[in-house]
Amino acid sequence: MAKKFYVVWQGVVPGIYTDWNSCKKQVDKFPGARYKSFPSLVEAEMAFNGSTSAQDKKTLTSKTSVTKKRSAQNSAGTKATGVKTYTALEIAAMPIEVKIFTDGGCDPNPGQAGSGMALYRNEAIESLWYGLYNPMGTNNTAELNALHQALIMAQKELDNGQSVAIFCDSKYAIQCVTQWAVGWQKKGWKKSGGEIKNLALIKEMFALHQRIKEKVQVLHVNGHVGVEGNELADRMSILAIESREPGFRRYTDVIDIGQILMMRTG
Repeated sequence: MAKKFYVVWQGVVPGIYTDWNSCKKQVDKFPGARYKSFPSLVEAEMAFNGSTSAQDKKTLTSKTSVTKKRSAQNSAGTKATGVKTYTALEIAAMPIEVKIFTDGGCDPNPGQAGSGMALYRNEAIESLWYGLYNPMGTNNTAELNALHQALIMAQKELDNGQSVAIFCDSKYAIQCVTQWAVGWQKKGWKKSGGEIKNLALIKEMFALHQRIKEKVQVLHVNGHVGVEGNELADRMSILAIESREPGFRRYTDVIDIGQILMMRTG
């Protein structure tokens, strides 16, 4: 039987799935579920990203407003920024021992903010983290805080001889630390056109990244497209807001992925 790829536009976790059972878990008993199978990954990705036929668009494409917003934010300007976006299949294929996913949330923006992180070891979820609640925060600051915690965690894993990659759905956070800060530092931490927001935090993150950048990749992944680690980090960022956790603490409940994914999204 030829392999199929399943696109879920509206379900528990919208995204692209490589087997029917995984797809079914997202759409079974989900009100207004919308999904379809495709014969190739390329066709599935085109359909999920909105490059499908007019008829399919009319009858099948209906994503949530949050998914639309996040997809638009994360896909805009890929060529101009030079930040490659990695799919779930590409991430799974990477021979990395420790994979750390980060996300930040803010409701509204600016407003109550929190950060989340999911750590996988040898492709299995090991721990979830949440916190850094700020009652007057922004989405960008929350994303930076989450990435900062991932860099700190990455340093510890490197010290233990592990290979590490970090996956963040904020191009802003990634570029601040891995690209723009290089030029800002050379100019005395100034930029043309105005102030550098979150400067103190960026300086600290940049110094840490400079120490480990040869051993750790900081990569971009789209939010809310079915990448499990990103989805879990997202739920943790909302838990940080709801619990108003000021520190950054480990999630101590049983990690029931299905139940956690049913939590409110950011």
